[in-house]
Formats: sequence, C-alpha cells, structure tokens
Amino acid sequence: MGQDFCRMTDKAREPTEEEIVSFIGEQAKEAWLEIRQFLEDRYDLVPETIFYGAKYGWTIRYRKGGKTLCSLFPEKGGFTVLIVLGKKESEKALSIRDELSSKIHKLLGNTEQLHDGRWLWIRLLTTSDTDDVKKLLQIKR
Repeated sequence: MGQDFCRMTDKAREPTEEEIVSFIGEQAKEAWLEIRQFLEDRYDLVPETIFYGAKYGWTIRYRKGGKTLCSLFPEKGGFTVLIVLGKKESEKALSIRDELSSKIHKLLGNTEQLHDGRWLWIRLLTTSDTDDVKKLLQIKR
C-alpha cells in the first residue's frame, strides 16, 4: 500500500455512517455515497462494519457467498477501496486497462499478482475514479 493515512482506529467504538461521512470530508462524500449506492443496488449486499486492526481501523466490507467483493476504508479527507482480483479477474482487468484512467492503469500494471490475488488499494478523494472502481467491481461479479 505504501502510505499511511489517518484512519478510524478506535476499536472500542464502531463508527456510525454519519461519523464516517464527516470523517472522510465533504469532497470525498459524493464518491463514498456513489460507490456504496452502486454496491447496494447492483449486488444486493448488506455491508458489514468490521475492525481490521490497529493499522487499518474500521472498514465497510461487502461479501457474497463468503467471498469479499471489496472493502472501503474511511480516511481523513478520502477513503480507500480494496479490491482483490484473482488470476482470471486480473487477466480481465488487464484486458480493459486502456479503458481506465492513467492512475488505475498504472496501479494495475504495478501491482504484483500474488498467490491470493492482485490487491488493488485505490484511494478516492473525489468522484474522478469511481467509474474505474465500478468497472473493476463488475469484473469480480
């Protein structure tokens, strides 16, 4: 991942949606709501709020059939979407790489395919990359 961002790391207190939206800030709020709405409308998933540990803090995780579709990590001034692509999903993502923004194109190319997948940590500050995130999510399911 490379960088540390200020996250919601108080394990004793699960944050509310209002606290999360306030924490990520007005600029990132639209992207947060857009991604959440997309996930809930398209996949009919109920999000889980879970604590990932002291480094990552609270996350909103979307799962179906025991597999994680993605996780959203609220951060001061933005948030990070974690999408783990399996081998076949990575191949599909690489095949549409030219349709993606230069930021996501570069991220795909620079992220190593590990035995458990290609871990894409995509930081969103505005809605500029939400369409790319949606394209990657559609590859997963």
